[in-house]
This record gives sequence, structure tokens and C-alpha cells, in this order.
Amino acid sequence: MTPFADLPAPPYYAVMFSSSRRDGDGDDGYAAAADRMVELAREQPGFLGVESTRGADGFGITVSYWESEEAIRAWRLHAEHAATREQGRARWYAHFEIRIAKVERAYGWDMAGGHRRE
Repeated sequence: MTPFADLPAPPYYAVMFSSSRRDGDGDDGYAAAADRMVELAREQPGFLGVESTRGADGFGITVSYWESEEAIRAWRLHAEHAATREQGRARWYAHFEIRIAKVERAYGWDMAGGHRRE
């Protein structure tokens, strides 16, 4: 996965998923499930991109970007996504939080290209 999502100009929505893995648990299928969720999200109408990172301590953040709140609701209700969410509660996560925000403005800079979008 590339470190930064290539997104259109705002407005759009961000779903921020922060989580802590359970202590002592090995992968237990987590990486494959996470990869599958990204693959599946990319197939959903209104999906714009994703950025994700996880530290050695088990804390991770995934931010997915969507065109609309309706697209986010449809993703939340997707049967395979719902089943994997339940696996997360049962097998992988000690805690997680989900936050949804409307992105009104976005900009960035890149050393190689000096690109800035505002």
C-alpha cells in the first residue's frame, strides 16, 4: 500500500479507525483479513482511498476516504465487512475507536516534487 492516498479535491469524508491489538496474540489471520478489507473497500462505490499504519506495540490507525456518508453507511453494512468486524472483536482487538469527519480542506508537500495542493 502506498503511504499516501491520491485523493480528489475536498470535500469528502474520512473514516478514522484506531485500534490496539491484544497482547501476546500472533497474526492469527489479521494481516490477511486487513488486506482483504482494503481489497473489498476498493470495490465499493464511493471509495476514494486508504492510508494505514501499525506500530510494533500493536497500535494502528487506518483512515479510509469516501465520497459521501451514504457510501460509508453502505460499507459499514456490507456483509463481509460486518463479519470481519465481528472477528476483530472476538480475535484481534483489545480496543478500537471509529471517527468520521468531513474533510473541507487538504494540502500537502513532497520533497521530490514540492507539490502542494490547497
